[in-house]
Parts: sequence; C-alpha cells; structure tokens
Amino acid sequence: MKKINWKVLIFCLLIVYLIAFLGSLFTSPVTDSEWYETIRPSITPPNFVFPIVWNILFFLIAISLYLSWTSADKIERKIVFLVFGVNLLLNLFWSFLYFGMQNPLLAFFELIFLWFSILIMIFATYRINKTASYLLWPYFVWVSFAGILNYLSAF
Repeated sequence: MKKINWKVLIFCLLIVYLIAFLGSLFTSPVTDSEWYETIRPSITPPNFVFPIVWNILFFLIAISLYLSWTSADKIERKIVFLVFGVNLLLNLFWSFLYFGMQNPLLAFFELIFLWFSILIMIFATYRINKTASYLLWPYFVWVSFAGILNYLSAF
C-alpha cells in the first residue's frame, strides 16, 4: 500500500472543486428561473439531487486524478494533465453555455465533446491505474443521462 501524498491529494481536490465552484456560478442563479422551468424535461430529477450527485462525482474525479498522477511516470503525467485538464474545461464550458448563455442547443453539441473526453479519460487512466479508471464510470453514466436531458431541452 502506497503512502498518501497529501500535497498532491489536496491539490487534486482543490483543482477539481475550483472547476465545480466556477461552474456553479453559472448554474445556481438559473436553476430556479422561469427560463429553466420552461425548458426543463419532465424526467429531470428535482433540483436538490444535482448538487449531491455532482459533489460525489467531483470527489471521484479528484481521487481518480490523484491515483492517476501518483501512479504515472513522467510521460504519463503529461497525458493525465492533458486529459483531465481538457475534460474539466469542457465541463465548465458546458455550464457556461447551458446556464450562462441559456443555449441548450450549443451546450448539447459541446456535451458530445465532454462525453468523448470522459471516455478518453477512462481509457487513458486504465493503463496507468485501473481504480482511477473505474472511478470515472459514474461520471460517464451521469453525463450520458445529462446528455439526454440536454437533448430534450434543446430539441
């Protein structure tokens, strides 16, 4: 059993939750708005479900990042940095497009890139640390469901 590198773990948590916080700046003010209520699909879970699920998912993403980073060699760390960085930026950008710009159609097309970036993360981390890869599957499933909701609100 490896010793926990607390500095890296805390850094991973801070980075991931910083992205979560920035995304919430676009999301939180709009979830109770008239605009959102008019486009919200009937299968959408209640609003209180989303912060609970996303906090769990962001925690799993941060742990996956930590396990990947601490298991990777120098070249693999560049891959980890790239795939997680791109994914987190796409995650943030979706919140901006959907809630900030109130453009579900554009957000849906961006979500396709987000979805593929999660698959890339899963495959990239699998070679480095299988547990890190497995921790990303709930994120993939949730974003797939979010994609259905996004599609229904856009079309």
